[in-house]
Amino acid sequence: MSAHLSLPRVVVAAPASGHGKTTVATGLLAALRRRGLTVSPHKVGPDYIDPGYHALAAGRPGRNLDPFLVGADRIAPLLRHGASVPTPADIAVVEGVMGLHDGAVGRRDYASTAHVARLIEAPVLLVLDTTAQGRSAAALTLGMAAFDPAVRIGGVILNRVGSPRHETLLRDALAEVGVPVLGAVTRAAEVAAPARHLGLVPVAERAPESVAIVTALAELVEATVDLDAVLDLARTAPPLTAPAWDPVAAVGGPADVERPRVALAGGPAFTFSYAETAELLTAAGAEVVTVDPLRDPALPTGTRAVVIGGGFPEAYAQTLAGNTALRAELADFDGPVVAECAGLLYLGRSLDGLPMCGRLDLTARMTDRLTLGYREAVAVTDSPVARAGEPVRGHEFHRTTTDPGHGDAPAWRWNDAEHGFVAGRVHASYLHTHWAGHPEAARRLVEACR
Repeated sequence: MSAHLSLPRVVVAAPASGHGKTTVATGLLAALRRRGLTVSPHKVGPDYIDPGYHALAAGRPGRNLDPFLVGADRIAPLLRHGASVPTPADIAVVEGVMGLHDGAVGRRDYASTAHVARLIEAPVLLVLDTTAQGRSAAALTLGMAAFDPAVRIGGVILNRVGSPRHETLLRDALAEVGVPVLGAVTRAAEVAAPARHLGLVPVAERAPESVAIVTALAELVEATVDLDAVLDLARTAPPLTAPAWDPVAAVGGPADVERPRVALAGGPAFTFSYAETAELLTAAGAEVVTVDPLRDPALPTGTRAVVIGGGFPEAYAQTLAGNTALRAELADFDGPVVAECAGLLYLGRSLDGLPMCGRLDLTARMTDRLTLGYREAVAVTDSPVARAGEPVRGHEFHRTTTDPGHGDAPAWRWNDAEHGFVAGRVHASYLHTHWAGHPEAARRLVEACR
């Protein structure tokens, strides 16, 4: 697919975290869908939780656009891919990360919302928390726009407006700087979702409540945002010229293995998985099936490899411990196993004193310290997903620690320290990776099923 694609699109951004980007982006997705539009949801950065709400609102997978993890040259192709499957989208809504111009530490605005907006040539809809702010909101907006003239702020959503008089003051001030106000949300009307660590509680953990929240957000946006104006703004984006990302091309076609079955952990305890992971495994020739370690007493029949991603297993440690049959099967499973973060904890001997699979000789516990950030890692040990010496980019996001912190054969090295475990055909660490950035991992895992 190389022809130009006309895809209306808009980036929902803010001057800083906490202004209400997720409220507006999720509400927009749901409200546009209720209008009968097919909406493609996207999130800047590595976050797994917001895309879950986006998926619920849009009715199709929420996808991440992270230049640090996958490379800047893949961002527009991944957007086009996400907006094309399973069906072509009428519009794409991209939720930003942190403040508009906040990039990876020490890299100026690389991997920032502004960087992604430039890469996909999309106008920005700026969400402003107007609490205790009047005309200064216009100065802030003007500064955000002038800081990088290549980023076009096409409109503002006023959030947490105190009164009709407050709204009038804000609208008048923004009219002075020529930025249209496309919506205003009062403090009383704002819809809240429960937070955990640095974001919302994952959708899968509270499905009925999540549906109610998304419905409320749709109604909120319908009542407070000029949807026609947002659509008009999105239509000002030029056609996408980059070809769509193709998972088959990325992995070089199916591996020479007879369609092995790969079990991908899911369910409320293991919600962190990028949509492209399953697509790449399928493209490499695997049959991808789901296993829920909370409920399933066994791996799916014929499973040849297992991928256990991230999540919040500490919230479900008692139930995970109680599924003794699956724990025992994973302890003895002789196929390749790849585990990230939550998967690492699950494969250990115990989590907060409760028994886990015992596949790895480690204990894990919750701490008060949040470990968070991008990592530039190098593989230390050959494994089913990496070769020693191979560089990879990833991110950490956890409040747990393991004892020991790495095995005799570590998985990775970053910041002059070794991390993770390679034990036989098991590769496990805290590092979250996006396989679109190193698709050879999917092919190697499938080849390791021989």
